Amino acid sequence: MKFNLRARLTAEFLGTAFLVAAVVGSGIMGERLAGGNVAIALLANTIATGAALVALILTFGAISGAHLNPAVTLADALEHGIAWSDAAAYMLVQCVGGVAGAIFAHLMFGLRWYSLSTHSRHGWALVFSEFVATFGLVGVIWGCSRTRPGAVPFAVASYITGAYWFTASTSFANPAVTIARSFSDTFAGIRPIDVPLFIGAQVAGAVCATVLFRWLAPRLDAQASQPVRAGVSDC
Repeated sequence: MKFNLRARLTAEFLGTAFLVAAVVGSGIMGERLAGGNVAIALLANTIATGAALVALILTFGAISGAHLNPAVTLADALEHGIAWSDAAAYMLVQCVGGVAGAIFAHLMFGLRWYSLSTHSRHGWALVFSEFVATFGLVGVIWGCSRTRPGAVPFAVASYITGAYWFTASTSFANPAVTIARSFSDTFAGIRPIDVPLFIGAQVAGAVCATVLFRWLAPRLDAQASQPVRAGVSDC
């Protein structure tokens, strides 16, 4: 079933809002309950984010593709999966939805509706981590969507859950989420001054993964256009 643009944009707005609400809200809850143990707070943050991702992708995937991430939308546009005009609209509502999600989280926990973050996340190690995190995320999406599409929700959530712990930046891997978290001076926050480099690394990671997987796991229609080559082993 083909959904109109308004429905798809609504799905992207809601999905991104709930994703950020899960990230920020679970960070607040985790920090409050962890008694100063940062590892426990991060674990709570990780589990809630991963679980929410599965549910949100399953809910909105059939409507909008459940990008919930401008880097993913950019990758899809590069592969001609979405028109550039639609992609621009997706990115806008994702960013607005993300900020709305941060506001929702603050209100649910009795905080001021917004607060610019003072949580420093600077340095090239963290920026490189964002490149790696986003490269891996987009790679998982392309690899699974072209070979095992039904596994995408679970693969994406599993990857993000793991990447929270194996990247120094705790794997933002999403420009909309990064922007939204700059409006939250809580456990999940990031200083506004640190946002541009994070986003630049995320975009670079998404583009590099898309270029690599264009060769590594080409689209089925691309394979079908070269039936003889597709059946020949390179070994």
